[in-house]
Amino acid sequence: MTETPVPSTATVASPAAMPAAGSLVRRLGLPAALVVMVAAFTVAEPRMLAGDNLLNVVVQASYLTLFALAQVVVLLTRGFDLSLGTAVSTVSVFAALLLTGSFGGAAGTLAGIVGGLALAAAIGAVNGAVVAWLRVSPFVATLGMLNVCLGLASLLSDGRPVAGLPDTFTTLFYAAAPLGIPAPVLVALGVAGLLYALLHHTVFGRSLYLVGGNPRAAEVAGVPVRAVLVGAYALCSLLAGIGALLLTARTGTGEPNLGGTLTLESIAAAVVGGASLRGGAGGVGAAVLGALFVTVLANGMNLTRVDGNVQAIVLGCVIVAAVVADRLRTGGGR
Repeated sequence: MTETPVPSTATVASPAAMPAAGSLVRRLGLPAALVVMVAAFTVAEPRMLAGDNLLNVVVQASYLTLFALAQVVVLLTRGFDLSLGTAVSTVSVFAALLLTGSFGGAAGTLAGIVGGLALAAAIGAVNGAVVAWLRVSPFVATLGMLNVCLGLASLLSDGRPVAGLPDTFTTLFYAAAPLGIPAPVLVALGVAGLLYALLHHTVFGRSLYLVGGNPRAAEVAGVPVRAVLVGAYALCSLLAGIGALLLTARTGTGEPNLGGTLTLESIAAAVVGGASLRGGAGGVGAAVLGALFVTVLANGMNLTRVDGNVQAIVLGCVIVAAVVADRLRTGGGR
């Protein structure tokens, strides 16, 4: 007599449930790490949770959020922008020259804002054209533009800060605080909201994900891949240009060295937040969370008096760890 198998009472996770669980872990991983990091820094330095310091963190994260959003746009297409930092410096100097030029008053302020953003978009469009039409790798194309912008910023400013910005500009982009919310925070929130709508509710936004996911399939499907790439790099630089105006208002001068380490920090924030170097993954939430993580890390190290060189090493290690995690998450590959 054969025995009838007794069904096991053990619960077996369905194949669909396991990816869902993994996705949940990935979504909660960064916020959890952020909480742990804040707790650790608070133990080491109680000033971490002081009201003034928290406000400073939020404002600083607002600046970095704009630059991380810029990188996310091109990361979606399997690219990145190494020229972001020097482009910020060039836009800062150029806008300051217009702001302090012969226009004066509201006209001068408008000229500085529009001129700076137009230059930023033009820099990005050139990057995109070189990548899309000349088929140069994003690394080489934006590395070349990095040096072009470095020279332009120095040439336009004679290597010196451009001072004398009008009060209307610095008030609008830095000192103003409608409803008690600092201007940089409001600008970052507004830009993040607009970019979210662009990425998820427009043909261009969906095309960015398609091009990054599979460029050949996107082209076969009728997506104008080259135009999308040019648009992505132009938008990237435009967002960086907005950040450049905010930083220029904060410093009160057009700085030829304003970009500093922004390229590294922006890529770090985007990748740590979950944007993939392999394209097709990432979004506004990734940039915001990543920017907050990197800002809190830098702030905590400053409060605990970690040497600047050590901070650079830590940031580099964070980027490497994020890239390794991305490769593991996406199953390795090229």
